Amino acid sequence: MSIAVVHTRAQIGIDAPRVAVETHLSNGLPAFNIVGLAQTAVKESKDRVRSALLNAHFEFPDTRITVNLAPADIPKHGGRYDLAIALGVLVASGQLPEQALSDSEFYAELGLNGELRHVKGLLPALIAGAHAGKTLFVPSGNASEAGILNHSDTFAAAHLLELCAHLNGNNRLSPVPTTSLQSSARAHGDFADVKGQFMAKRAIEIAAAGRHNLLFTGPPGTGKTMLASRMPGILPELGSDQALQVASIHSLTVSSNFIPFSCSPPFRAPHHSASATAMVGGGSHPRPGEISMAHNGVLFLDEFPEFPRSVVEVLREPMESGEICISRAREQVTYPCRFQLIAARNPCPCGYDGDQRVQCRCTPEQIARYNRKLSGPLLDRIDLHVSVSRVSPREFDGSDCQEESSATVLKRVKAARAIQLLRQGCLNNDLSSPQIRDLCTLADAEQELLYTASEQLNLSARAYYKVLKVARTIADMKGEGGISKAALLEAMGYRAVVEL
Repeated sequence: MSIAVVHTRAQIGIDAPRVAVETHLSNGLPAFNIVGLAQTAVKESKDRVRSALLNAHFEFPDTRITVNLAPADIPKHGGRYDLAIALGVLVASGQLPEQALSDSEFYAELGLNGELRHVKGLLPALIAGAHAGKTLFVPSGNASEAGILNHSDTFAAAHLLELCAHLNGNNRLSPVPTTSLQSSARAHGDFADVKGQFMAKRAIEIAAAGRHNLLFTGPPGTGKTMLASRMPGILPELGSDQALQVASIHSLTVSSNFIPFSCSPPFRAPHHSASATAMVGGGSHPRPGEISMAHNGVLFLDEFPEFPRSVVEVLREPMESGEICISRAREQVTYPCRFQLIAARNPCPCGYDGDQRVQCRCTPEQIARYNRKLSGPLLDRIDLHVSVSRVSPREFDGSDCQEESSATVLKRVKAARAIQLLRQGCLNNDLSSPQIRDLCTLADAEQELLYTASEQLNLSARAYYKVLKVARTIADMKGEGGISKAALLEAMGYRAVVEL
């Protein structure tokens, strides 16, 4: 009898392929069939659609209805297709003009009374639809989410009748107001709260300037966690594209209305009881894990050796590639995870190996077993290894010297990052091998010094290049065009404490 086509989008990770909802009304016994690799929640939409149309005082066709979700090889799950299916039925039955749906995309779950309900993880679809120049229609519950796109052809409705009135040219909806990305309050503490620990502060500033990975090792109570928690305060704000990508990942994990958007880099600190799936993502419908939630930000792992080895070892490939591919029987999803790892650990099970005040109670075998929890390949991927010693109680009141604030350190980090982005378009930790050869050149004396140190420290090829990257960052912080001997020696000092 009649065919109607309404467009929406599926969700595969943070990708959103376009889906054509084809609705065909034909003669035969009344039936309502949905095909196109639809999961259970999608197949159940026929009951929601029928009740919503009847309760909104539309006529439900007493014919054979076939809905095809094309392309048929893409899995479809969730209630986001309800609205597109309902509009397809209305257009195919002549209750809504077909031209009203042209160049538009629709997303919403339907309530039995015709209410348009919030859709989880909608931001990737909205971004893709806005880039394609489509007119977007979303539930009112997703209005704040859609507002950050600054896409003038985006409309939100609370009920099916409101949307149909707009499509018919009556009671036009107002475009969704633009919501700018805001800076969230930096509630992670200030650097000025940390007394002493000048070497550790220097290392964390270098890590922030070049986006290098960092490992603190020291007895309990020396300020390792306190230092790491101050890291977000010295990181520059994200650009709009980066913040939008972070928001897309986070939108896939929230269960209610979308969280407020922020330009501040994410800071994730999972407990050491986290599983490998929680860390990298997974599930029957693969969801992002902690490393993806920390994309463009910091992943802090406190009590590093206390994590199961199977959990920390899964970090090795993502630390290098900046993405994680999760494969399941029916789906294969890739999530970005370009995170900066900050970790903290004790030197032994009791925590006091090498401490000058408390005697260690561990045997050499216990210490060796404890250190073996972290593999050599994993430690090799960490650029800066810093020993954190105990602070004298006389420094606690801060009367001897005034500690620098996070705002002061942030200015230096911004200046160093600006040099890197202007010179090579990326931060030093992301330099490729050709870029390292061009930008991290050494004079003959410094080159010979690095060769000798590499042999004495048994540096791998990866560690060798990481020393050069860190030295390049130190030189940028000093405003030097080349890598000086002082910058190289300081960079090598951060590799000398690695226990492989």
